[in-house]
Amino acid sequence: MAVNRMPLIAGNWKMNLDHLQTVAFIQKLHWSLRDGGHTEGTVDVAVFPPFTDLRTAQTLIDADKIPFALGGQDLSAHDSGAYTGEVSGAFLAKLDCRYVIIGHSERRQYHSETDEVVGSKVQAALRHGLVPVICVGETAEDLEEFGASAVPVSQLNVALESVPADAEIVVAYEPVWAIGSGQAATPDQAQDVCAKLREVVAAKLGADAAARTRILYGGSVKAANIASFMREPDVDGALVGGASLVVDEFSSIIRYQKHVGV
Repeated sequence: MAVNRMPLIAGNWKMNLDHLQTVAFIQKLHWSLRDGGHTEGTVDVAVFPPFTDLRTAQTLIDADKIPFALGGQDLSAHDSGAYTGEVSGAFLAKLDCRYVIIGHSERRQYHSETDEVVGSKVQAALRHGLVPVICVGETAEDLEEFGASAVPVSQLNVALESVPADAEIVVAYEPVWAIGSGQAATPDQAQDVCAKLREVVAAKLGADAAARTRILYGGSVKAANIASFMREPDVDGALVGGASLVVDEFSSIIRYQKHVGV
């Protein structure tokens, strides 16, 4: 186990909260963590609002010196041009985004994003100094036909093509069958797949990259189960969906180290 990987708890808001609600949410989350005894510097916290909220979130985080990183929910494979409705990585970088989610299952399902498109977006993120949060995961049908790790491993192999060994990336294992279902993977299942994903990083980028790369679990993560995932040696955090929209719940997830038995 690499003990120097800082845990990362990331909240993907999806298409929720307008820019006014964003102000209230970030302030309340900050207060909840402070009042709950959260120690800054023990966990990296990142929020991924809708694009229309990013400037508001950036201004608030900067003005109040709130220790949250900001991320985009997607980006274009293109840097600029006639691509109506798309958002360039350059724009996200100008808003002080540190991270960007790439290859989320909802993008793959509803926007027909292929592994190759995901790979091109990873390259776009790196061109603009953003840390790609590369999402991989299998459907219930994939799980039954191929097992838990085959599809995520294949997806990550493609996403890491041409990625330099010194690039900072984050990998998020999100079994599609667990997202929003209320039925999370077991910690053992998550550990097994995350360990295999770390092997992919080692094979593609080298042992040093594998040792420093954070691998997150996502899929029905909540305060009641986060500690069990974080005990696993290859699980370095969580990409949280619905629970990240509830201040007390998300605050408790971030403060997982204070849970009994951790």
